[in-house]
Amino acid sequence: MAKHAAQRRRVRDVVIPDKLYFRIGEVARLCGVEAYVLRFWESEFPQLRPNKSGTGQRLYRKRDVEMAMRVRHLLHEEGYTIAGARQLLAHEAGKSKAPQLSLLPGNSPAVQAKLERVRNDLRELLGILSASPAGATPKSAGRSTAERKPAAPRPRLFE
Repeated sequence: MAKHAAQRRRVRDVVIPDKLYFRIGEVARLCGVEAYVLRFWESEFPQLRPNKSGTGQRLYRKRDVEMAMRVRHLLHEEGYTIAGARQLLAHEAGKSKAPQLSLLPGNSPAVQAKLERVRNDLRELLGILSASPAGATPKSAGRSTAERKPAAPRPRLFE
């Protein structure tokens, strides 16, 4: 029993070496699990996908090792089920997949202005395409009949 408690402490405090690739045995030692457990986790967690060499050997990057350690922490220390941990990781990944324009590299104010114009043009196009045949657009839906502008002719997209 004491061996397992010491092993948990070591896994939590482990420092991942600064290497480009790790083999499955190294990752298993870092995470404190057997190699077959890592292979099983690969089948259960889509976020854990190590590269494979030409000979089929798994080559984990540092982010893969961190993900394996995160999975181990969720399953072994926090008591999540596999399905619960999978759902939590998918939810976390969904939050971070939509970066803000200002966080993208190389976005100068001029580039951001162009992107904003494109976004506005797309919104306007969406409004045109979703307009009802009577000419009511989402912007004019709250106006009275006297305040509405006459409907612009719809552009012909396909001839």
